[in-house]
Amino acid sequence: MAAQFGRRLRKGATTTAVAAVAVAALSASGAPGATHATAGGSREASDATPPPGTPVTGNSPYYTDLPPLNTPDKPATSIDLPATGTAEAGIPATVLAAYKQAEQTIAGSDPGCHVPWQLLAAIGKVESGQARGGKVDANGTTFSPILGPVLNGVGFANISDTDKGAYDGDATHDRAVGPMQFIPSTWEKWGEDANSDGRRDPNNIYDAALAAGRYLCADGRDLALKADLDRAILGYNHSQEYLSTVLSWFDFYKRGTHGVPDGTGVLPVGDLPDSSGPIPTPTPTPSTPGSTRPTPAPSPSKPGGGTGGKPSPSPTPPPTPKPTPPPSPSPVTRLEDAGTAELAAMAGHEFTARPTVRVKNAAGRTVPLQAVGFEIVGDTDAVFAGGKKSVVLHTGADGTVAAPTLQAGEKTGTFTVRAKVVGPRVPVVDFTATVTARAADAIARTDDKVLTAAPGTEFADAVEVKATYKGAIASGVAVTATMITAADNPADNPADKPVVNDKGPYFKDADGKTVRTLTELKTDANGVLKLPKIYADDATGTFLLRLTTAGGATVTIELKVAAPAA
Repeated sequence: MAAQFGRRLRKGATTTAVAAVAVAALSASGAPGATHATAGGSREASDATPPPGTPVTGNSPYYTDLPPLNTPDKPATSIDLPATGTAEAGIPATVLAAYKQAEQTIAGSDPGCHVPWQLLAAIGKVESGQARGGKVDANGTTFSPILGPVLNGVGFANISDTDKGAYDGDATHDRAVGPMQFIPSTWEKWGEDANSDGRRDPNNIYDAALAAGRYLCADGRDLALKADLDRAILGYNHSQEYLSTVLSWFDFYKRGTHGVPDGTGVLPVGDLPDSSGPIPTPTPTPSTPGSTRPTPAPSPSKPGGGTGGKPSPSPTPPPTPKPTPPPSPSPVTRLEDAGTAELAAMAGHEFTARPTVRVKNAAGRTVPLQAVGFEIVGDTDAVFAGGKKSVVLHTGADGTVAAPTLQAGEKTGTFTVRAKVVGPRVPVVDFTATVTARAADAIARTDDKVLTAAPGTEFADAVEVKATYKGAIASGVAVTATMITAADNPADNPADKPVVNDKGPYFKDADGKTVRTLTELKTDANGVLKLPKIYADDATGTFLLRLTTAGGATVTIELKVAAPAA
């Protein structure tokens, strides 16, 4: 329903025409990056059909402030377009880092979508004013929940509770939640854990930005195409005015942005109805000279009057202070390990630790929003999440950035993960990573059948075992099978190696020769190993078969050879 209320509507656009004119002016200016796909006020945009289903926000209200323009007012227009200002181009550091990280993540997993971070920034601006000007902690979580109005059908959509108040605190109706304003039922489907803290939190800008990007890319959309771009935005909020507003900010951010400290972003004017907390209204700017009439000075009094015949001077307004420009940042001079734990993993498993670095400048301060590249170097089949060998990410508000999760391949040994600053020449940081062979910490038979055979025959039942590691299936684990003399090794065997029996049950090699030790056995995808046939010679009695896994897990199995009963 695209409801817009009070000061938000008056501040942003009194009619849809304002948004259309703004976008048209942007396109006409020939600004870098302006494309046909951003012409939100065009007829093609207004004819776009939103996808079916409930929109991400439940059609909650949104901020209608428009970005400043470089294009001067055109002749014959009655709309005063705002002057260009650098403040609106500033996006809080952590919020900006979240948008860029989402773009990088989706580019790795869904390269055909082409979701630009500037589009996420445009939606974040319209939905929450960039998380209320960047009021987030170091992990990207808002200091207090951002809640839209109650969706009870009174001026808004009517959406009954879907989360028992878990996200929005309302067990009767839903409310849009977080900096990207997901309704709870949509968040349940699209929510992401982008900052790897083990939670999918709609009030975390990293989680919310990635979820928004994933949603925009749904159904195989390619956002480089105008029709797909319009449809994706309309799926976020079913409103042509919303489409025009988002596209105007999208174009604005494509023409240039910069990071600002968290909590210092420009806030929209007014507040959302029923939101969780007030958004302060900016201090009014000084009046334009001539817009108000000065109080006239009193007429000189007649001789003998109280003023002595001298007029009272008019008060002089204080000069408007000029803002002090921020100091130029010191150059990046150092890249350091930010406390990375040991990088080790078993073949086929994920590394539990992630290479993490910190960027500092010449003053020793951390540098946010600095691009850092991570690259896998060496003879290895290990990859980053998404199958990549190299990625570029940006530091967060605290100047640190972690590489994506590493996935070990089947090749064992060591390799290097190299971190380097993109741009300035700063010494790299190398991390040594180790891949060990697949292992099991437990192995056991899959049944308890008694294994028997008559002399000179083969055992009717096969030996089958299953290996596990920390309770999970241990696939591809090497196993050695040995016919041994005793369960406990004799005292004269200090190497603790089983003594191979030279009589009793045996295996056959490829040439049909007798062998009593088999190597190069491996568990299958289910962690199961079925041994080849076992044969009995003329010796009778109870014999022992020991299976030993990579990792040291063992199981000893009895094999009985006895003449058949008369």
